[in-house]
Amino acid sequence: MGAETQRLIEEGRAAAADLMRGGRPGLGGVRRPVLPLSWIAFDAEIRRGHSPWHPAPRATDRVEVRLCHPDGRIREAALAAPRPPMPLVVIRCADWAPAVRQRARRVLSAALAAGTAHTLIDLTPLVLRLAGRERGVWARDLFEGALRAGPVPAPWWRPARPGQWWRPARAARTVTGEEPDTVLAWLRRSADLPTRRFATRVTLDAGLFGVRELARRAGAERDPATALLWADAALAALAADGPDDRAVDSLLHGHVPMVRAGGVTALRRAGRAAEAADHLADRSGLVRACARWLVRQAGGDPYPLCRALVEDPARVTPYAVTGFAECARRADAPLLRALLERPGRDAAVRAAAVAGLRTLDADDTDLLRPLLDDPSPAVAREASLGLARVAGQLPAEWLAARLAPGLPPHTRRAAYRVLHARGGIDALRASVELLTDPDPGLRRVAAQRLQSLWSPERPPALPPRDPEVGALLDRCTGLFSDYVMGRMRSQLGIARAAHDRTGE
Repeated sequence: MGAETQRLIEEGRAAAADLMRGGRPGLGGVRRPVLPLSWIAFDAEIRRGHSPWHPAPRATDRVEVRLCHPDGRIREAALAAPRPPMPLVVIRCADWAPAVRQRARRVLSAALAAGTAHTLIDLTPLVLRLAGRERGVWARDLFEGALRAGPVPAPWWRPARPGQWWRPARAARTVTGEEPDTVLAWLRRSADLPTRRFATRVTLDAGLFGVRELARRAGAERDPATALLWADAALAALAADGPDDRAVDSLLHGHVPMVRAGGVTALRRAGRAAEAADHLADRSGLVRACARWLVRQAGGDPYPLCRALVEDPARVTPYAVTGFAECARRADAPLLRALLERPGRDAAVRAAAVAGLRTLDADDTDLLRPLLDDPSPAVAREASLGLARVAGQLPAEWLAARLAPGLPPHTRRAAYRVLHARGGIDALRASVELLTDPDPGLRRVAAQRLQSLWSPERPPALPPRDPEVGALLDRCTGLFSDYVMGRMRSQLGIARAAHDRTGE
């Protein structure tokens, strides 16, 4: 559960608790939930507040409380209130009690008929969240039918008015930038991702846009799932109607790698396979792989093209180096090593060269050890990833010396990564020392790695019956329960600490 999800749930619970303590909703009182997760948590918290293990709520006369009451008869009667909160009505549409469910559905249908635009805009996110429940699909089908029935003008839409001799012209008022401004257009721009994807599917099924608009939206979209919907529709239209250069260009400049990859593959049908070389250094590995495929389909070889990018100081980029490593051979390792030796080279390029050598399995300890002290965090990190594979061959004292508090933080983290890969008592010793380190990031990582020692299925990977291991475990008892610490000591053949035996 993410932090934002937890915050929304707590917001709904807090509103319910305040209301049941007698608070009044509105300005200066209880703040009503706004987002779907908050309303769902609000409903669950009020239901929990009526359990025998909690004191009786005070605000039993509030319609919000009665709509969430465990007694179905009370919930059904609350639906007859003059203006029930519509989010709770939507939740009751998925109620397990048939009488409550049917009455709530009649209320929601009437609200949708009376104010279609506002109801769709305000409640679609919640309806989509509840569609996963056993009886929640009804409301989603109702809203989808309303959107498919025809364009629903947005509440704020005002069409343009031509000027006359007695009145000036008036421009159209639109929030989404589309004319006419519709509810479906608003939902396509929603910050709620399930709502945006739902509106996109409805739009595509209705066939409202041509291939250029589909490609433009695919390129502009930043949500990967929504962008993929637009891109698939654009590629299908290109396959059916023939190539369109403007549509292909929109795909090639997309934010999402899947969209750009689709644009690269569309170059072949558009007769523009020669442009594949321009995408061999894309920031996405998927796009680079599609570009290499297209070069081969056109009868070329991507290897010399990628090598030329790396050899040219004016064109070399980190992604060009990574792309070259993806199609290079071990014999090309000297070219990547040369990128490390040039002074003043961009740190990102040097880090990509280290990663490329690791991809080719052409890195060695003598090359990587000095890079652990590199001033660039990216280079030191890539060096540590390479050294982690041969951590057992490195002197533990040399690595431990790089954990000294006076060294740069990225050097210390890189050295600790290698020490942890080394394992055994050296890793345990370093982790315990870092539990009191001034760097909060290192303290957190050290605690997590110490806690990963425990497994109910196997003993810790530490020397058995070693007194130093017992002494180090005594210094991290706060990370484990008494039971877990006792089990770990038993697995290692180490006696329990004296204070554990005496119960002090």
